[in-house]
Parts: sequence; C-alpha cells; structure tokens
Amino acid sequence: MTAATDTLSLTSLLDVDVLANPYPLYARLRDEQPVYWDPYLHAWVVTRYADVAAVLLKCRADRTPTPERLAALGMQNLSPVAELMVRQMLFLDNPQHARVRGLAAAAFTPRRIARLRDHIQQITNTLIDEVAADGHADVMADLANPLPAIVTAELLGVPTSDHDLLKTWSADFAEMLGNFQHNPGRTERVLRSVEDMTAYFHEALARQKAHPGDGLISTLSAATVDGDRLTDDEVVANVIVTMVGGQETTTNLIGNGLLTLLRNPDAMASLRDPGRTPAAVEELLRFESPSQHTARLAPAGTVIGGQHIDEGQAVVAVMGSANRDPRRFPDPDRLDLTRTDNRHLAFGWAAHFCFGAPLARMEAQIAFDTLLLRLPGLALDTAPLRWRPNLGLRGLTELRIRWSA
Repeated sequence: MTAATDTLSLTSLLDVDVLANPYPLYARLRDEQPVYWDPYLHAWVVTRYADVAAVLLKCRADRTPTPERLAALGMQNLSPVAELMVRQMLFLDNPQHARVRGLAAAAFTPRRIARLRDHIQQITNTLIDEVAADGHADVMADLANPLPAIVTAELLGVPTSDHDLLKTWSADFAEMLGNFQHNPGRTERVLRSVEDMTAYFHEALARQKAHPGDGLISTLSAATVDGDRLTDDEVVANVIVTMVGGQETTTNLIGNGLLTLLRNPDAMASLRDPGRTPAAVEELLRFESPSQHTARLAPAGTVIGGQHIDEGQAVVAVMGSANRDPRRFPDPDRLDLTRTDNRHLAFGWAAHFCFGAPLARMEAQIAFDTLLLRLPGLALDTAPLRWRPNLGLRGLTELRIRWSA
C-alpha cells in the first residue's frame, strides 16, 4: 500500500494509481468508516449507498459562497465564479431550485430529446466515417469528446463549429467542480473561461432574442411557468451548467463504458444482440460512474449513518462508492449487463436528479451500438491508459482502440 492510500482521505485520489482504481479506497471507507471526517477536506465523507442517498435527499445544495462571503475571506478574485454558480440549479435549494428547474424542464422536454435521436446517429456515423478505414483511433478525441459537444451546440442553438471551444470551457469548469472546487494553480484559467463563456452566451442570448429559434437558449429565455420567467443572468448561468453536465457526463460515460466493455469481451460480445444496450448502459453507469462525488451542506438535526453532523458542515456524497456497495448490489465489482435491480446513483437522487440523463443515455446507446456494428474485431490498444486529473468527474484523457479495418 502506498503512502497515499494509508489515509482514508479522498485526497488519496491525487495519487495516479488510486485515481486509476479508486474502488479499494472506497471499500475501505465503507467498511472501516462509512461516515468519515476528512481533516484535509474539512468535510464528512459518506460512502454507503443508503447514506449517500440520504445525503442527496436531506442535505442542502446551496454550498457556493456568495461573492460577499468570498470578499470577507480575501478571495474576491473568485467572485465571477460565485456569481455564476449561485444562479445555477445545481447549487440551489427550494423554492429557488424548483422555480429554475421547472422553467428549464419546460424547455428540455422528452419530445425535444426524442427528436434528436436520428441526428445523433448521423453525427456518430460521420465521426466514425473519419477513422473507420484507419484501423485505430483515440475514442476520446475522435468520438467521446466531439459527439456530446456537437449535440450540445445544436441543442443550445449555437454554431456547431464552436464545439471545440465549448468543450474547452466545459473541461475547465468541470475540473473546478470535480476537484472539490479547489484548484489554486488553475484559478486564472478557470476565471478566464468563466468570463469568456459568460460573454459568449450573453451574445448568443441577444441574437436568439432578436431572431428566436428552437435552440435551448431561446426556449429557456421564453419559457414561463405561472407567469414567471428566468432573468438573462439566470438563463446564461443555467445554459452553462447544462452545457457542462451534458458534455462531461456523456464524454466520460462513453469512454469509461467502452473501456469496461473492452476489458470484458464476453460482455461486449453480448451487446451484438439487439435491444440489450439500454440495460447495459445502466450497468456501465453503475460500474464506472462518470460523476463520482458531490458535496452538500448539513441542515440542522442531520444524522447520517448514526453520525450527528453539525449544521453547515460540508458532506461529500461519494456516488462512485455507493454504486459498488455490496449492501445494495450483489457482487458489485462484477460487471453484469443483465442486472435488473439497478437503481444506481450515477445521475444523483431526489430533487437534483440530472434532468439531462435521457440525452446522455441516448448518446451512449447510439455510440456503443454504432462502434460495435461498424468496427469489427474491436480491441484495446497497447497504449497506457491516462485518467483525467479530475477527482470527481471520472474520465479518460485518451483511449486507444484498434479493429479490423
């Protein structure tokens, strides 16, 4: 055991070996201290399924310091990030959360998502066309990154030619979210990205107000519930969190999922039977969850797993551990694409359940079906795996594959 794993702290994920396989660390936490005070994070870390679900249900999401609080702490340079995050539904509680989510849901309807299926298939085919004759590819660069970025651009109603730019901004914002919102060495880059993408989406909103279309920005701006509408700042803030969530979750689901299938060739072969992919995607979400943890604040009177937690203390709910909890999933470290009782927490729980989940599932299903159909003899290349240095949003920077061209 390395020095990094001698401690139960989630900061052990800074060790590249632990980051590549965090599940032994999670197992230790579940068995030894399932509700653990992490002195490095100054937060409680919760790892069992029932306890994680309780945190997501009971604890507060409004954990972002206000610009005023940051100024009092001498961290006013982070105010632009705080001003953005305090308007995002991910960091709101009711009644503000219900208001913003209700307006967003009015624009993000199942019918709108269903209409995208054929087009997602076309985009996937086009991306695979570009590499099919080569016999090898980097799945991340050639499919998992561009596919959700292009789909997100079209969904928002901005030029698809900007998808690389959107992906860069998304990755910067996601790195801050995934690393406990503490990246001192990356602060300037994150601030620049926040400034640039905020300006970009304000300009896009102005254009779509002048010339309304069917993009999500335009629809969010026009959406009303009981006469209420989002302000321009709220539209932009929630377009950004939708853009980041829509890209990062799907990118990591495709990359993590394909890696898992390549490591389990019998399971991958079973997906050649029609109709098995939807259940398989749920198991892949459970087995290698794209989002590994999220933070909350304890309200008064909080007791989790028998542990009293003081009001206002931070609580980190580790969904990646909960989804491997043997108390909830039999033989959890075994991939079972036919698992039926599979109510995982990969998309969260309760009020903050990811409303973009149907789109992520659809993109992953299409990606896996198309890869298996079009690339015979699909196998993992010999290049070493490289995981993104993101402790909460689990994904690969590169995934080399080969097939019979």
